[in-house]
Amino acid sequence: MMSKQKTDGKVIHLNNGEFETQVLKSNVPVLVDFYADWCGPCHAIAPTIEALSNEFEGKVKFVKVDVDANQEVASRYEIMSIPTIMLFENGRVEDSIVGAYPASVYKQHIERALNRGS
Repeated sequence: MMSKQKTDGKVIHLNNGEFETQVLKSNVPVLVDFYADWCGPCHAIAPTIEALSNEFEGKVKFVKVDVDANQEVASRYEIMSIPTIMLFENGRVEDSIVGAYPASVYKQHIERALNRGS
């Protein structure tokens, strides 16, 4: 069983068993990047997600879920296309973005989530 591990930035890689404690029970908003190793657009946005994780450190938790290795979670949230970014607040999906976009789009969604919580 793969345990959570940090990448170069503040993004945590999760597996099925950690999703509930790290995402659903989090006391801060959580951005979940559903990806696959073979997905070109997923690799393209990875540096953006890493940069945003540094920018919003302490305000938003950033996690990655490999849909191939974690099919239970991917199925539960009906992930049909990747990359899919979901923002969770209080254990619920509050926002989602399907596809690769510039950093400004992700940042706008994150800031909107933070403003909802204040």
